[in-house]
Amino acid sequence: MIDLGFFELVYQVVRLIPYGRVTSYGAIARYLGSAQSARMVGWAMNASHSIDTDIPAHRVVNRIGLLSGIAHFPNPKYMQEALEKEGIKIKNNKVQDFDKHFWDPMVELAL
Repeated sequence: MIDLGFFELVYQVVRLIPYGRVTSYGAIARYLGSAQSARMVGWAMNASHSIDTDIPAHRVVNRIGLLSGIAHFPNPKYMQEALEKEGIKIKNNKVQDFDKHFWDPMVELAL
């Protein structure tokens, strides 16, 4: 069963990722208090393509910077091209200088 409330919380966080930055599925899950739900964040990103066009799903990568979601975009090059337009270099489907571009919601959205 899919928890649409959780998906909406994921989308709210993803909409806050700044231009030129990326985060990970796990970082979003930890921020939402559900550290074991990184895979569910991935499901939310996959579902986002048919829900809303203002969710920058291309900015969510795996914990080491791999573009693990490329298969879920209509065009397999979309994710890389979108990140490169934002100034992020990609090599072999991996964000270069990942630490420099990483946006941690636990830090950036701390109360």
